[in-house]
Amino acid sequence: MKNYMFLLMAGSIVMAISCSKGSDDTGTTQPPETTAPGTSVETLPPNSTYRPAFAGQTRIAAVRTATAYSSRVLTTALTSPWGIAALPDGRFLITEKAGTMRLVTASGQAGNALTGIPAVNSAGQGGLLGLCADPSFTSNRMVYWSYSEKGTDGSVLAVAKGRLSANEAGMENVTVIYRATPAYSGTNQYGSRVIFDRTGNLLVSSGDRSDPGIRVQAQALNSAIGKIVRITTDGQPAAGNPFAGQAGARAELYSIGHRNQHGLAIHPVTGDLWEGELGPRGGDEINLIKPGANYGWPVITYGIDYSGQPIGGAIQQQTGMEQPAYYWDPVVSPSGMTFYRGNRIPEWENNLFIAALSGMHIVRLTIANNRVTGEERLLAAEQQRFRDITQGIDNALYAITDGGRLYRIDRN
Repeated sequence: MKNYMFLLMAGSIVMAISCSKGSDDTGTTQPPETTAPGTSVETLPPNSTYRPAFAGQTRIAAVRTATAYSSRVLTTALTSPWGIAALPDGRFLITEKAGTMRLVTASGQAGNALTGIPAVNSAGQGGLLGLCADPSFTSNRMVYWSYSEKGTDGSVLAVAKGRLSANEAGMENVTVIYRATPAYSGTNQYGSRVIFDRTGNLLVSSGDRSDPGIRVQAQALNSAIGKIVRITTDGQPAAGNPFAGQAGARAELYSIGHRNQHGLAIHPVTGDLWEGELGPRGGDEINLIKPGANYGWPVITYGIDYSGQPIGGAIQQQTGMEQPAYYWDPVVSPSGMTFYRGNRIPEWENNLFIAALSGMHIVRLTIANNRVTGEERLLAAEQQRFRDITQGIDNALYAITDGGRLYRIDRN
């Protein structure tokens, strides 16, 4: 049975897609998910012979959503969207890689590019990146975002803040509050997501900048490269940071040893910070972040270099370095992520949903006692590079893709 509905809705294309059929953008049917519960969703061989540190660290058993759900493409009018943030009135702010930020309604109507956004260096993997709305947005209309900023010594990951104007045409009083120095001439692997923690401070993921000569700084306490930093809304080191007062260490550092972190999310029950980062060939990671902990890159990894050669000493474990809670080999390229907390689809409650780029699907991970217990691949038939995902005030999931689509995912 075909279950497609095409509606013209205020200039936005809305495609209703059954979860049991799926549809590509031409309307041709695609096969449903067929992975049997109890077997891994991954069937391809790994890139390396590396073995996990514990059972269930990779290729966990598949789970399958029992509740009937569907997805709709609300618009295809976006241009390389990178980050999405839900606003209290049901609309969304969406960044586009080239440097534009737009307001988008829950029905998919995209507004004009907001004025006041600083120029970005969009070369390579740079651009206008992650963003979040202030928890008090209703009263203060403040927004925070990260982007790649070009300078005389190269480019740097910067964090800015601004106030959405009353006429909603642009950002006012824009200020750059933080720069993840040192600057570097390369244009890859900036990270970067920006979220609020439960104390009203900002958590920012800063990538390793890719190249062998710079990525080693992920282990250096005097560098913001390859780190998660925790700062105030004015860009100062937040109180209680784990490296504050340590000689030679930056006070803003929260955790170290990261590669290219496109995902940050706070668990809705425990309040723990979870992080997703892209590996090289293999070794994509999901990490439970502990303040002051070292997550190993580039000393330990479950991936190999793009050339096929080992990275460093080809080791996966070392004393004093944390293991990923979960990893993929081959990669799925985990990008933005969010925990589901709406209970409209009961079995999704507190599950982690991750936008997968090269994997071209949305990952659903079930978690119990800080261990991943199951994996599902959603919307794989869409064949889209999913870039970011969030939850709207209606408790549906909303996901953006590199191809310019905005999806809404909810129960039937």
